[in-house]
Amino acid sequence: KPLEQEHGGPVRLVVPHLYFWKSAKWLQRIEFLTEDAPGFWEVRGYHNRGDPWTEQRYSGD
Repeated sequence: KPLEQEHGGPVRLVVPHLYFWKSAKWLQRIEFLTEDAPGFWEVRGYHNRGDPWTEQRYSGD
């Protein structure tokens, strides 16, 4: 069944091996950078990587 727009349709980005908050529900654009820059969640105190297996939730983890 097609993914509805309220759930990120027609396509939704899921980043494997990371917490789902590191994935994007709606994409407006994709930028390719030469250096790492904090995104939406990182500027709000969440971990830069977000590996669930090592419980990296917040920037101090």
